[in-house]
Amino acid sequence: MSRADAHLSGARISLRADTMIADVESLASQIVEGSTRALARGLTWVESGGARAEALCARLYPSTGRAQVVGLTGAPGSGKSTLARALALVARARGRTMGILAVDPSSPFTGGAILGDRIRMNDLALDPGVFIRSMATRGALGGLSRAAADAVDLMDAAGLGLVLVETVGVGQDEVDVMRLAHTIIVVSAPGLGDDVQALKAGVLEIADVHVVNKADREGADRTVAELRAMLTLLPSAEGAWIPPVLPASAARDEGIEAIADALDSHMAYQKTSGELERRRQKIVTARVLRIAQDLVAEAVLAGALGPEGAARASLLERVVRREMAPHACARALLAQAASRASTGS
Repeated sequence: MSRADAHLSGARISLRADTMIADVESLASQIVEGSTRALARGLTWVESGGARAEALCARLYPSTGRAQVVGLTGAPGSGKSTLARALALVARARGRTMGILAVDPSSPFTGGAILGDRIRMNDLALDPGVFIRSMATRGALGGLSRAAADAVDLMDAAGLGLVLVETVGVGQDEVDVMRLAHTIIVVSAPGLGDDVQALKAGVLEIADVHVVNKADREGADRTVAELRAMLTLLPSAEGAWIPPVLPASAARDEGIEAIADALDSHMAYQKTSGELERRRQKIVTARVLRIAQDLVAEAVLAGALGPEGAARASLLERVVRREMAPHACARALLAQAASRASTGS
């Protein structure tokens, strides 16, 4: 490449960088001012990922930390989306703005997602104080999308006072929501499991508030009793928060006020006990470590697809032939990625 060509290429890169910075600054300003259109566009950037999304999140991060983040999780069919809608109506009646991030599972075959949670929230669509966004998991495990934390930050920066994150239908060990939310609601429903189900460790133990939805159905009282019995078996320190077990029927808008009161009570408890700051530290730590893990995985993958890909493929072939242990192969790949980063190649 001639000196003139190199200069022209550098000028083009600089122009693209300047354009991106201007776009990020403009969009960030609009989000902070409360533009729902800008927020929607920013969430699309975040889902797509890349340098532009990272720059936007960095620009908005100082404007976050004001929203109350509530995680809503539970088994498939327990009525999480209907409960989210009902809680939004109560929040609006109390004068609060609300963002709802509904995570839907992606197909393992096509990669697509129905994103149908908002169907149950159609009556909220015209309320300017409620912002609803569906997001696909895109293969992420744990009940959330990898972009969920960044999406919450954008809603927070936009001035939404209450951000509710609805996970996909989860099992007993999909508890990523505890690394994102200040308060976690675990939704159960009668008829979804046997008596032992309520005593198993896992997702039930992360609850700050238990909700037994569809309480108008037969067996609801029994489910409430089983959950309360489970709570007596869990160790708790003196003065610790005891998760309430609240019956509700979201489809009938029954019991929702009590749930909203419990969310307020839990936030007040966290502020007075110092638990809120401890939880925020845990959330930040888990988030940074997750990002670091993703960056390491990207570095290893980039090397495997780059000029040295043949050497890495050879390492993997040695594992297939049982000539090398998987742990040793992983360490070798990490070492190669680190060496590649240090040399700038």
